[in-house]
Amino acid sequence: MSPVSPYQVCVAFLTRVRADGRTEVLLGRKKTGLGSGNIVGLGGKIEAGETALDAIVREIEEESSLVVDPADLTEMGLVKFAFPFRENWSQDSTVFVASVWSGEPEESDEVSPDWYPLDELPLDAMWDDAKYWLPAVLAGERVLGDFTFGEDCATVSGYDLHDPALHTP
Repeated sequence: MSPVSPYQVCVAFLTRVRADGRTEVLLGRKKTGLGSGNIVGLGGKIEAGETALDAIVREIEEESSLVVDPADLTEMGLVKFAFPFRENWSQDSTVFVASVWSGEPEESDEVSPDWYPLDELPLDAMWDDAKYWLPAVLAGERVLGDFTFGEDCATVSGYDLHDPALHTP
């Protein structure tokens, strides 16, 4: 794994099973800031004094109005992003999933949420790295990955997925 980035973030993927048995994931179109226009998971920066778990509970509520009990979130790994051509974008993201929450998703100043079937993920509208690891996480696999973005700061120029069993938190 690459060195720890000074910029720590978290992301969550909430899932539900529809009446017809199809599973969906809640994603949102980012309206402001880094990644504006992309479809993303809910999440954001871990603030001083917060754990990743504290931060993701707060971010989910801020971005969607949904309330998730920390005990209902499962940490699924860590994804590190290096932006050599824009260093201040480099970050480490703790990944969570949950299938239990309260409330109905509502649009916020940051995100316009919507449900997507797992077999129809909008990967072409997401950050380029998502196609390499998000389907596996949504299938229940843990992830540890390093991604480097190219000069356009949009395309993955290199990546390494590690075996989570070989690394201890």
